Amino acid sequence: MDQIKEWGIILVAAVMLLIASGTQAFAKESLQIVPTPKVCMVTNMVFPRDQIRVDYGGKAYYGCCENCKKTLSEDAASRRAVDPVSGKSIDKASAVIAARADGSVIYFENKASFNRYVKSK
Repeated sequence: MDQIKEWGIILVAAVMLLIASGTQAFAKESLQIVPTPKVCMVTNMVFPRDQIRVDYGGKAYYGCCENCKKTLSEDAASRRAVDPVSGKSIDKASAVIAARADGSVIYFENKASFNRYVKSK
């Protein structure tokens, strides 16, 4: 009976350790830099193929549909993002864009800012 109790304690400890290590793995955000043409800059999602190019002010922006194309052409705010590290407003056309596992994206003013963000997570 004591041996069964010991195995039960070991099993509970092992399960708790697995849960704790799994929680840490989920807490670490996985980001991958993606090519700008793969990103809809209105929905802020990455897609497997290139999106519709929208030229504005000598720069290239991308949208996933005609509505997004119209939004990028008419709404200046849709062409801007805030770098999560510096807090600066940045132009999406020149940003370093990183995708999360769920396909949503984050915009960074440069690669150094992206690297600081990854190291902080």
